[in-house]
Amino acid sequence: MIKSMTGFGRSESRQGERKFTVEMKAVNHRYFDVSIKMPKKLSFFESAIRSLLKEYIQRGKVDLFITYEDLTEETVTLKYNENLAAEYLKYYRRMAQTFGLEDDVRVSVLGRCPEILTMEEQVVDEKELWALLETALRGACEQFAQSRAREGEALKKDIFDKLDGMLKNVCAVEARSPQIIAAYREKLTDRVHELLGDSQIEESRLATEVVLFADKICTDEETVRLKSHIESMRAELEKGGSVGRKLDFIAQEMNREANTVLSKANDLETSNLAIELKTEIEKVREQIQNIE
Repeated sequence: MIKSMTGFGRSESRQGERKFTVEMKAVNHRYFDVSIKMPKKLSFFESAIRSLLKEYIQRGKVDLFITYEDLTEETVTLKYNENLAAEYLKYYRRMAQTFGLEDDVRVSVLGRCPEILTMEEQVVDEKELWALLETALRGACEQFAQSRAREGEALKKDIFDKLDGMLKNVCAVEARSPQIIAAYREKLTDRVHELLGDSQIEESRLATEVVLFADKICTDEETVRLKSHIESMRAELEKGGSVGRKLDFIAQEMNREANTVLSKANDLETSNLAIELKTEIEKVREQIQNIE
C-alpha cells in the first residue's frame, strides 16, 4: 500500500471524569519529525508517545496536539504549612518590637505569605493514565493512517497515468530515430548533387557520413533505460510500503536520460517529445514528494 505523507486524525477517550483528546496532522518531510504539544504534567509520556507514533509513520512532519480534562474533585488539595506560618508570625512580631510598630498581623495577611497555603495535585496512577491516553492516540493514528492510505492510492493512480504518457513519448522517440536518419541521407544526397552536379557520388563515402550522423543522434541506450526506469517505478508502486525515497531516485535517473535525449535531438519533433517527457517526469517527481 502506498501512503501519502499528508493526513489528519482525531480521537477521544474518556474514563469517568477524565478525558483525552488527540489531534494530529502531517505534511511532507525527508525524515520522521514530530512536534508534540501537551500539558506539561504529561511530559513524562513523551518517549512512549514517540515510540507509538513510529508504529504508524515512517516519514513526515507530524504535529500532535493532546488536551487533557480532569473534572474529578480529588485532583487538587490545599496544603497548610503551620511551621512556616509560625516562623512568619515570629519575625513579624520581632519587627514590631524592634521598630516600635503596631502589631497588626491578621490571618488574612499571614495566609498570603509565600508557601503558607499551597495547591498540590494528587498523584495519579501512571499506568491507568497511559492506558487512557494510548487509546486516544491509537484511535487518532488509525484515522490518520486511513486518510494517508486514501490519498496514497490517489497518488498511485495519478503517477501510473503519467507513466503511461511517458512510455508513449519514449516509444515515439524510438520510432522517430530511423525517420531522422532517412531524412538526413536524402538531404545529404540532394546537397551533394547540388554541389557536384551529375558527378558520380561515392556510395561508401555517403554511407560513412550517414553512419557517423546516426551514431551521433542515437538514443537507443537512453530509451532502453527510460523504459526500464518506468517499469521499475511501476513495480515499486505496486509493492508499496515506504518507497518515496527510492521513487525519487528513479525519477532523478529518468530526468538524466531525458536530458541526454534532448541534447542529442536533431529535429523539432524529437526535441518536443523530449521536452514533454521532461515535463511529465517533473510532475511525477512533485507527486513523489508526497509519498512516504
